[in-house]
Amino acid sequence: MSTTKLSIKNLYKIFGPNPKEALPHVERGVGKTELLEDYGHVLGLNNINIDMPEKKLQVIMGLSGSGKSTLIRHINRLIDPTAGEVVIDGHDVLKMDDVELRKFRQKNLSMVFQKFALLPHITVADNAAYGLKLQGISAGEAKERAQKWIDRVGLTGFERHYPSQLSGGMQQRVGLARALATDTDILLMDEAFSALDPLIRTDMQDVLLELQSELNKTIIFITHDLDEALRIGDDIAILRDGSLVQQGNPQEIIMKPADDYVSDFIMDINRSRVLKVETVMSSGEKGGSVKVEGGEAIESALQKLKDSPTKAATVLKDGKPVGAITLSQMIEAIERPAPETASGNVYR
Repeated sequence: MSTTKLSIKNLYKIFGPNPKEALPHVERGVGKTELLEDYGHVLGLNNINIDMPEKKLQVIMGLSGSGKSTLIRHINRLIDPTAGEVVIDGHDVLKMDDVELRKFRQKNLSMVFQKFALLPHITVADNAAYGLKLQGISAGEAKERAQKWIDRVGLTGFERHYPSQLSGGMQQRVGLARALATDTDILLMDEAFSALDPLIRTDMQDVLLELQSELNKTIIFITHDLDEALRIGDDIAILRDGSLVQQGNPQEIIMKPADDYVSDFIMDINRSRVLKVETVMSSGEKGGSVKVEGGEAIESALQKLKDSPTKAATVLKDGKPVGAITLSQMIEAIERPAPETASGNVYR
């Protein structure tokens, strides 16, 4: 079980002239629309409580105006909340003074932005080393460490190029190299791939997943794209109008949507590519001669089972049988369900 790296507790953010005076209205149930119309304030975040696991990729998602980018800016305290706590490794970021906060940002957090945020007047090599320079690393060591990550993100040979000479995908690779070079525990990614073309975006997702499998960083990834969230996220938190609607792993989100809002989100996804065999299998039962892995996507398992006369497969985990799954179970799981609210879901 993963250790909690970051806890957001009872976090509120209200924009306006007197947010502290508006807070009691929100606490008694006034929503975003009513707060603006009746009290002239904008509700950014409404009592957010999220525990983010260490060394996992936490996705925060929602539509425009849901509060996801506002939330991530509280983690490195680019925004101060109206109320609440942001606790990282047992330390409340919101209680740090200027000196502590500056040191914390340099040593513990890196950020990758949607618009790349590269310095246009310096080279790829210097951009990748920029965070190290701020940390006070010597020029020689910074150059060596930056080069390592330039190579890892596939930009060898472009060290002397300037950002304007690179494509969007290449610029984002520079941003990723810069963030990884500082070797911080936490990586914040705010709509990092949203400005990229679909094929380049998928490629960057692959790069991120490959690096994460080796580095095991704590990554907080902001997106409005459910397909992206399901593809890369170990855990997903869905926001709506500043409130947390549901939190869970991709399998839980698909199989037990918390309400109609989440159901609408997942309506058109390809369930066979997202759902894993272990999610719908019958534990402890015996299957047929066909063998499938528990972590395998149903789409892949279907191909193996479709020509089997038994129509049932044995599910393996670490090479040992753990259950069985039938063709009918898989087909039922990937059929688009009628919209309904799942009961028993935990709101965190």
